[in-house]
Amino acid sequence: MPARRTAVKRKPHAGTGVLLRYRDRDTAYGVTRRTTTRLAKTLGLSETQVVHVALANLARQTLPRYESDDGPLTKAQMDAIDRLQPPGRMKVAKSLF
Repeated sequence: MPARRTAVKRKPHAGTGVLLRYRDRDTAYGVTRRTTTRLAKTLGLSETQVVHVALANLARQTLPRYESDDGPLTKAQMDAIDRLQPPGRMKVAKSLF
């Protein structure tokens, strides 16, 4: 059984709470309270932690991730990007500013 972490007391932020309304049935875009409760029991987490885990997984699979800032792109990297651009469709800018 995983070790339980104690909850950290945090100051409430005005207006930053999220209201979660459970669905009447499980769908691709929502779950019932019963499903969340079953997940919490199965994973040994609270229902709040289950929601955080679900959102973290969704963020990892949906939001773009960038490598660390290692400075400007090398000539080889820029050449590779130029080769991927369809000819004549776009005007490629070398700088954003």
